[in-house]
Amino acid sequence: MTNDYVYDIETYPNVFTLAVEHSEAPLCWSFEISDHRNDSKEIIEFLQYLKDTNARMVGYNNLGFDYPVLHTLIRMGKSNAQSLYDKAMAIIHSQDDDENGKWMHQVNPSDRFVEQLDLFKIHHFDNKARATSLKVLEFNMRSDTIEDLPFPVGTMLGKQQIEVLKKYNAKDVRETKAFYHKSLDMIRFREELTAKYNRDFMNHNDTKIGKDYFVMKLEEAGVACYDFGSKGRTPRQTPRPVIALKDAILPWIQFEASEFNRVLNWLKEQTIVETKGVFNDLIARVHGFDFVFGLGGIHGSIESEVVESDADHVIVDLDVTSYYPNLAITNGFHPQHLGKDFVSIYKHLFEQRKTYPKKSAESAMLKLALNGVYGDSNSRFSVFYDPLFTMSITLNGQLLLCLLAEGLMHIEGLRLIQVNTDGLTVRVPRQNKWLVDLARAGWQSRTGLNLEEAIYKTMMIRDVNNYIAQYEDGNVKRKGAYEYDMDWHQNAGGLVIAKVAEKVLTEDAPIRETLHNWPDIMDFMLRTKVPRSSHLAIERDGVTSQLQNITRYYIAEGGGRLFKWMPPLAKNPGQWRKIGVESGWGVHPCNDIKDAGKLPVDFDYYIREVEKLCLGLA
Repeated sequence: MTNDYVYDIETYPNVFTLAVEHSEAPLCWSFEISDHRNDSKEIIEFLQYLKDTNARMVGYNNLGFDYPVLHTLIRMGKSNAQSLYDKAMAIIHSQDDDENGKWMHQVNPSDRFVEQLDLFKIHHFDNKARATSLKVLEFNMRSDTIEDLPFPVGTMLGKQQIEVLKKYNAKDVRETKAFYHKSLDMIRFREELTAKYNRDFMNHNDTKIGKDYFVMKLEEAGVACYDFGSKGRTPRQTPRPVIALKDAILPWIQFEASEFNRVLNWLKEQTIVETKGVFNDLIARVHGFDFVFGLGGIHGSIESEVVESDADHVIVDLDVTSYYPNLAITNGFHPQHLGKDFVSIYKHLFEQRKTYPKKSAESAMLKLALNGVYGDSNSRFSVFYDPLFTMSITLNGQLLLCLLAEGLMHIEGLRLIQVNTDGLTVRVPRQNKWLVDLARAGWQSRTGLNLEEAIYKTMMIRDVNNYIAQYEDGNVKRKGAYEYDMDWHQNAGGLVIAKVAEKVLTEDAPIRETLHNWPDIMDFMLRTKVPRSSHLAIERDGVTSQLQNITRYYIAEGGGRLFKWMPPLAKNPGQWRKIGVESGWGVHPCNDIKDAGKLPVDFDYYIREVEKLCLGLA
């Protein structure tokens, strides 16, 4: 049994609550600091017990919020609700006012009274692009109930309201505990790494694990990664006020196609001061296929079409093995300040990974270390920062795929289907498949890179970012709107749409009948959310009711009209904005799953959405 305790706090001007639950055993604790009781002494004694038993406290954004408030209580020895509320507000306002404010109140690991594990940080939800609230997680975890904060922040609560708050606090702990159990593989992975390398990886996201391990190996090799001065430790970097793109492009790259050469020559003439916006509207049309260049990689695709392998033709997908790491290793690309030792270590890590089983912690960590460098090289906060290195990878990565495409397009009867970041897909007469193999071998020899082959039975393509590909063995690859195995930070609403669309496209299933017989009501659920400055409301039969700021619902016959009420804009002060959600359709809120089925599902909505995914493909 683990020695982890899941916890959460709530703070109001006249009440502070702390709820705790053991991660495995059915053991719960509830503490309160208010005008009615003061559990300061009991809280500190409980925390002392956790410390003495080498326990670990688990929370959700606890390093950024919950623990700094608790730490204040520990330091004071005894507190009141107002003091803890003031601390909580200071934390929130510092995060709002200052980009670096989130660091102001955090407690150093060595100063923490009890060891902390933060699920929010492990999953990298502290990244703005991945920001995910516990309420959103409740939706994605398909919790029976989704409960928003019962009272506005700053409200003075009465005794009965405090009891409601404590129940809500305990509910948040149960939801955090549920997410903890869904995160155990990630936690065990971090425990293994921490034990093996005697370095604390516990609250690191995947990207940070990869970066820190790479840095550790660089420092072991004698490469200085940081400078130490009056500002403390700062990462060594190579800023580039100006970059001539010709300096990033491999000198031997040359094309037969005039369009490719036009793009190549244009790039060589460019001098940039930042990486953003380099590729705006940069397209090469070759043999009727558009190659679209971008900082994230090249892409292009046929659209709204089904492509199949048959007796005479086969769909071949070619992906470059670990494309960006191997580009750097093969060509000696490196951040200038880290020197050529960077390449040697990069290669060592790549080869080292091959020695571990694919599902081992070591393999996972080395994959993170290998893949994280490119993205970090364009971050002004990273030890890998060198925009010339970034451009060397992305420019050559795209141009070399163009070379591969050019070689393949000479093959009689071959059709280019897709090109996307690290590979491409073609349909070719089976009798000419050997020529694909020959072109593949020639490209590998020329570039020093390796291409992995997969054979598709069928591809149903809406566009480059949205498609289904069925392998020969029956397995399915899904992209974009057709995905339904979502990451935790993604919107897992309306999954029945993608699931039924796949059945329609791969099994020729009838849409309406399949939807009517679908067994899981949760797959029909959608969600919407608004910030605390706004609110949601539903109008039905002339009555308007306010809803939670995050609301689960389904499209229902006889349902109400859902609206967002947003604060006024500066040009229209005092005029709140009413914005429709699912305009033209009735909805039924379902934050409590017991409300599911109280109104019949409006299948016409879901049929329409499935038809959109199948348009031109079924």
